[in-house]
Amino acid sequence: MIIDVFSALLVVGAVALISGGALAVASHFFFVKDDEIAQKIRECLPGINCGACGYKGCTDYSKAVSQNGEKTNLCIPGADSVAAEIAEIVGEKPQDVIEMAAYVSCNGNCNVTKKVAKYEGITSCAALSKLYGGNNDCNYGCLGLGDCAAVCPVGAICLKNGIAHVDYRVCVGCGMCIKTCPKNLIRFVPLVSSVAIMCSNKEKGAAARKKCENACIACKKCENTCPSGAITVIDNLAKIDYGKCIGCLKCAEVCPTGVIKTKETYGKI
Repeated sequence: MIIDVFSALLVVGAVALISGGALAVASHFFFVKDDEIAQKIRECLPGINCGACGYKGCTDYSKAVSQNGEKTNLCIPGADSVAAEIAEIVGEKPQDVIEMAAYVSCNGNCNVTKKVAKYEGITSCAALSKLYGGNNDCNYGCLGLGDCAAVCPVGAICLKNGIAHVDYRVCVGCGMCIKTCPKNLIRFVPLVSSVAIMCSNKEKGAAARKKCENACIACKKCENTCPSGAITVIDNLAKIDYGKCIGCLKCAEVCPTGVIKTKETYGKI
């Protein structure tokens, strides 16, 4: 019996030794060197893994630049300084980053709209939105429970008077808040932009205004006033083409409900 056990141990040991040797040989011949360029790019990226570049995270983006020739200026949080570092690593001329900032397209604070039900549950916009879209009279309004603020890596978002606000001076344009908002109210605007539409309600003017005093009523005064044709009213809601906007602020001046606000008004906490 003892001899049988000893023989089994010898067999197992021999198999383990042979397998180990085979793995060692395989690792030697099939070893793939780390992508040193990708590593260098990864080290200069901010590490937020936000996906604003279009990739899952910083590692994927660094590999795409190194191995596939992806553009060097896609990291919005890193801005021009990081883009310049990446360009230097791969031996290209630096390209400017189109710096972006987020804003909440809702101005339905506690003073101009109301709740239609009392919510007692998980303090989460995602949870509340699953209950008939939330408890706001305006179904397009900010729920104000702060899912966006919770994921912001730089503390650029706060809750004030029942709705979320983004401070563009702090925002790095990672877009994590945009992905988190269950009502799709948070949008990117170019950091150099001057105005934003603070409403998402697509109902007709009278119905929208009945639910929120600050709602867009699709009167088209902004569209008719804009000298560059940057504003159009689509689906009862004004929209700005920032590629055409010249920052004259005339749209904000004529808006009867104050839906169009300047950056100094909407973008600071």
